[in-house]
Amino acid sequence: MRWFHALLPREEKFVDLFVRHADTLVDGAAALRRLLEGGAGIATACAEIMAHEHAADEVARDTLMAVRRTFITPFDRSDIKELANSLDDSIDQMQKTAKAITLFEVTDFEPEMREMADLIVNAAALTREAMALMSQLRGNSTRLNAIAEEITHLEERADQAYDRGLKALFLKSRAADPMAYIVGSEVYDHLEKVVDRFEDVANRISGILIENL
Repeated sequence: MRWFHALLPREEKFVDLFVRHADTLVDGAAALRRLLEGGAGIATACAEIMAHEHAADEVARDTLMAVRRTFITPFDRSDIKELANSLDDSIDQMQKTAKAITLFEVTDFEPEMREMADLIVNAAALTREAMALMSQLRGNSTRLNAIAEEITHLEERADQAYDRGLKALFLKSRAADPMAYIVGSEVYDHLEKVVDRFEDVANRISGILIENL
């Protein structure tokens, strides 16, 4: 039956939904980067992240509704749902980061935090590129595999920045302000999780390619 389904017309609206979803990640990552500049723009950047997360939730709901209503999907329904969930988890984690920063009233950020945010911006851009390529898995497989690998490398670089930043924060805070270390480590943990969620997206892309090529 696989060859029969391959001959049937595919519903391509899922790619549009993936792109819309990825757009919220790009916008959320940009707002997160502005947030980590600190200063007077923190509240505005946090509000923007919340708005982008709500927009992502709407796209996720549209995707799940489309899965239920569509006869022929571009690839397995479970893969569509898992990819949508992974995209949503990425922006959700950005929102959790913004909430933590608001809760702990953080206004100054370490250089390594901003470095991790730069990597998040890059991961979001790569994810956006990948989603636009999902309509032609076979024709775009080389670039999609390369994107997944690039996101994995970004996650490794984020881990390195996390380790360096946490060590520097500990050395700076251990004598004068232990609470600054506790709060700072919380921010670092959230940023690391954002990058991890993008790696989850990359892994979903790789899995879809393996199953469909």
